[in-house]
Amino acid sequence: MAPITVVEGRRLALSNLEKVLYPATGFTKGEVLHYYATVAEVLLPHLRDRAVSFLRYPDGPDGQVFFTKNVPPGTPEWVTTAEVPRVEGPSRMVLVQDLPSLMWAANLVTEFHTHQWLVGTPDEADRIVFDLDPGAPASIVQCCEVALWLRERLADDGIEAYAKTSGSKGLHLLAAVRGASSEQVSEYAKELAVEAEKAMPRLALHRMTRSLRPGKVFVDWSQNAARKTTATPYTLRARPEPTVSAPVTWEEIEECGAPDRLDLDARDLAPRVQDYGDLLAPLLDPDRAGSLP
Repeated sequence: MAPITVVEGRRLALSNLEKVLYPATGFTKGEVLHYYATVAEVLLPHLRDRAVSFLRYPDGPDGQVFFTKNVPPGTPEWVTTAEVPRVEGPSRMVLVQDLPSLMWAANLVTEFHTHQWLVGTPDEADRIVFDLDPGAPASIVQCCEVALWLRERLADDGIEAYAKTSGSKGLHLLAAVRGASSEQVSEYAKELAVEAEKAMPRLALHRMTRSLRPGKVFVDWSQNAARKTTATPYTLRARPEPTVSAPVTWEEIEECGAPDRLDLDARDLAPRVQDYGDLLAPLLDPDRAGSLP
């Protein structure tokens, strides 16, 4: 029988704590839960009031990996849910609003993915995101070059950008925006991706065409669509090692000369949070949100 843990007054059955989820490092499910408890203070504000899509990998990244978007069977009644507009019609999804809900969700063994809008205002995007995805032999080093260009370009329009690793091969660029729909933000993001390709034709690419990808960074603007989700800051990823979609400083991006410089996993995050706090906290401040031109 799974041990019962009480988290802020909520009873949780946390199972298989000794199970190794990341064989390359021996990282266990218990360590996954400990990681989420450790970063909860900085993670929860980025989850709060956003419908969550779970990318589950209960047997580790080498086992079955699958998305769960609707409220999973057996969800405790105290976990907040909300009706969310979807292309196929409204559906009820989970909101991770507090520590007990986070630990319940983490026990499912999942990545956290969220939209660029809040459930209370689904018609208005509050974030813009660029997913910078390198095609080999390009790496995160080249992603950093593109990110620096995009940062300056966004700044020209009065929009302040922040960065995090994808937790995989690339980099995510995010900024807070206001007063625009997801469709308008997508159009603006595409314009900047096209500009990036014109400015850096040997480095950046705005199209997904696979034959064009080798050696270039795909500036994926499409995740701004209302239906799309992106890996939430601080989420663990279903990768061979317990990598994290981790916020990074612009100094780290400027100085990134080798891919392993920004290869961050769960074991790196506690000291980083202690040193930096939440590097993405400005995204949560409505007064710092920019308006599209």
